[in-house]
Amino acid sequence: MSLSRREILETIRMTEMENLDIRTVTLGVTLSDCADADLGRVCDRVQHKLERIAARLIPTVNEISEEFGMPIANKRLALTPLSMVGAACTDRDYVKLARAVDDSAGRIGVDFVGGFSALVHKGMTTADSEYFDQLPEALAVTNRLCGSVSVATTRSGINMNAIARLGVILKDLARRTADRDGLGCAKFVVFANPVEDNPFMAGAFYGAGEAEASVSVGISGPGVVAHAVRTAGDCDLGELAEIIKRTAFKITRAGELIGREAARRLGLPFNIIDVSLAPTPLVGDSVGEILQAMGLEFPGAHGSTAALALLTDAVKKGGLMASSNVGGLSGAFIPVSEDHVMIEAAANGALTFDKLEAMTSVCSVGLDMVAIPGDTPAETIAAIIADEAAIGVMNNKTTAIRIIPAPGKGVGEMVEFGGLLGRAPIMAVNPSHCHAFIRRGGRIPAPLHGLRN
Repeated sequence: MSLSRREILETIRMTEMENLDIRTVTLGVTLSDCADADLGRVCDRVQHKLERIAARLIPTVNEISEEFGMPIANKRLALTPLSMVGAACTDRDYVKLARAVDDSAGRIGVDFVGGFSALVHKGMTTADSEYFDQLPEALAVTNRLCGSVSVATTRSGINMNAIARLGVILKDLARRTADRDGLGCAKFVVFANPVEDNPFMAGAFYGAGEAEASVSVGISGPGVVAHAVRTAGDCDLGELAEIIKRTAFKITRAGELIGREAARRLGLPFNIIDVSLAPTPLVGDSVGEILQAMGLEFPGAHGSTAALALLTDAVKKGGLMASSNVGGLSGAFIPVSEDHVMIEAAANGALTFDKLEAMTSVCSVGLDMVAIPGDTPAETIAAIIADEAAIGVMNNKTTAIRIIPAPGKGVGEMVEFGGLLGRAPIMAVNPSHCHAFIRRGGRIPAPLHGLRN
């Protein structure tokens, strides 16, 4: 793939003036060959493999960033779900395995490593259950490690037993990291219909059908799209969709060039480019600003779901025009704490919890980096997860929940995470009880349209 002179000049302008960056170059690594009955051997094999394959990741990506003049914000690893890697062990000490992975990630120098994960959307093995028991401690005692759990798919339905346990687990994880405003919960995602090639954290893991190792890229670019929308002026929405689509095309072309070059220099296959508008707390790097440029006072105003649907669809179409390797989530992220306009909208009441949930039906993920009162019951948290899973299952799309019950804090107070994770006002949740519903357990069956062959 090569860029024309005009595309190169446009990329330079987008980088210098509109906050275009590559949000992450993520190296996926298969760990299934590290399984063994002896946990010590598993930890040694995992560390040896990661440090061998990823040894040149950081210097290579830094060299490319400098040579191409393109900021690359993060370098990350995505791994085979560790619940599977540890399943063969006689002693399933997932905390020890988590520490081993985290230590290797520190020596390699990556920002985050995803894959402390389990896939339990249809049922749970004994190993999965032990993983659940140890999940809060593992994420609390590690620095770079991120985790995720798949609780639902359109094909299998919704595992309500797993969801009920996760309500309790999230409360425990928040308590263990209370000195950091429940930061442990920011490193954990609950999924419906997860994708196995997602380069973004905290939900990245490396699927069973992937290559031995490969390179994926997650781009950003909300500032570029916001600039394009403002420049478009008073055009109609059909024209605006076309402008966003063309802008996403340019961003994707630039991002894939970086990804393919990283793969070539590392001697690995290029996997996918995730064409997602991923905001940061910086002014000028916000999906909320795009919605405002489209004509909304704040995200959460009536019309927000329609505007976000247009944006997500146009970004996907532009990415697919530009590359045959579009994958991951691809669309628009609406994390509350990581977008300064979303933070303001939640703080001033324009964006309510219920409206945010409605918007997740058309964004590329779901309830992301949402802080709620620390005294929210575990059953209510489980019900929130179930609602979001139902949106994913019924719409045959990925939805995710990254929610933080902030210990000791209530509605209107702020949690502070810093960096890309930002800060968030604590949002009110519906106080009505749902305990009896959650305690029924079982599995919500797959919808009719999931039974395809």
